[in-house]
Amino acid sequence: MIKTKPSELLEEFGFDVDTKVKEYESWWFEEGYKISYMVDRLGTPHLRMFDRFGNRIDEILYPKEYWDMLYKGYEYGIVADVFEKNSIMPFFIMGYITSFFDPGLYCPYTVSLSTAVPISKYAPKEVRDKYLPPMLKKNREVWQGATWMTEVKGGSDLGNTVETIAEFKNGKWILNGEKYFASNVGAELAVVAARIKGKPKGVRSLALFLLPKYKENGEINYFVRRLKDKIGTRSVPTGEVELKDSEAYLLGSEDVGIYLILEVLNISRVANSVGSVALMHRAIYEAYEFASKRFAFGKYVIDHPLMKRQILDNYEKLKKAFALAFESAKLLDKVYLEKPTYSHDYHMFRLLAHLSKFWTAELAVQTSKWAMEVNGGMGVLAEYPVERLLREAMILPIWEGTPHRQVLDAVEVMVKKDAHLFLYEYLREYDGLSEDILNIGKEIKEMENDKREEMADIYINDLADIVAEILLKKMGS
Repeated sequence: MIKTKPSELLEEFGFDVDTKVKEYESWWFEEGYKISYMVDRLGTPHLRMFDRFGNRIDEILYPKEYWDMLYKGYEYGIVADVFEKNSIMPFFIMGYITSFFDPGLYCPYTVSLSTAVPISKYAPKEVRDKYLPPMLKKNREVWQGATWMTEVKGGSDLGNTVETIAEFKNGKWILNGEKYFASNVGAELAVVAARIKGKPKGVRSLALFLLPKYKENGEINYFVRRLKDKIGTRSVPTGEVELKDSEAYLLGSEDVGIYLILEVLNISRVANSVGSVALMHRAIYEAYEFASKRFAFGKYVIDHPLMKRQILDNYEKLKKAFALAFESAKLLDKVYLEKPTYSHDYHMFRLLAHLSKFWTAELAVQTSKWAMEVNGGMGVLAEYPVERLLREAMILPIWEGTPHRQVLDAVEVMVKKDAHLFLYEYLREYDGLSEDILNIGKEIKEMENDKREEMADIYINDLADIVAEILLKKMGS
């Protein structure tokens, strides 16, 4: 039977969906959905750069209802509960509900958590005590976070494209540079990748910094040049940011910066997977609803054998994608507090996260396209919900590392860390298919470098499909 509510699928897979989560879901069905629709139709928000006296303020202008929608998640503890319960799983459960209705809105919550976690792990005590508590409030005074790595030359090859420079002067770290895709711009805090002054280009020269919105003297600490006019995810403002003698705090130490940056990205990649699966679920729901009420050729569309089979096929893919995404979340829950150097479990998580991010995002695109086809002409009209799903889905493969980056990083962690061996041991008791994990890993490791890269997406797609199949049986057990 098709589960038409996100909470129902969560419960089918054995997750504890408490009263609070169901209240949050009900709010979305009753109120949030309408607000989200309005925000999307309004398009890119406006940027007010100056107040009427000429002072730089860089205020993001959304309607009041947007802020009602945004703060609802914080009020229900989507970030705070991670620290109260010492588990990251409540975040992904709430995120699944959120993304069923608005994948873009899950981004502010995700980058806020991806800011709070490194503060809690790596900030000096006085910095942590000052900046973490405001991020854990459950009201409209909550501070938001952001993760700004990408610059104008791209985000995949950070070692060569990050030109923001960090210099320690007069007892403070000072940043100068630009960030080209700055999601959740306007946030009170951001974690920022920067290269230490005097060091050569390369990932070993990068460090991670905490950037407050305001300097200690109250002046604005970063400047928003403009907001991006995106195809979708309009419920998160994305802009270009200028750093001009911006004050920041070093997180961790200079020599482990790239590892901290990847820790931040790993949280976002799992969230991207969860959001992709939730969007798949919504697309199937919209197709199911339409087919159940559309009458053609003597019966409802859903009663035609071809449509019935397609809906069931896509629902089975949804369950496999759900198993893959949430197993990534469970493994992250086990390792997210680790620091360099990492355990075998951490490297196994990395492999699973790459598989999940790559596979679920593409499935979200294809499922949304299919849902549009089911809805026919109504599927391409902006006044109905389905065309938006495809626009939102097209962003998911790009966020937090493109498909090329995911497959190549998955290959790297197999070749350098033997992560496929750990994954095999983890899954071998659940299905005979686990032997295929070893075979794919062996073939990848034996290839020459160029051939390995040429075939990477084919092997990683097959591996993701196999692992998802096994995990579906594991969760069922």
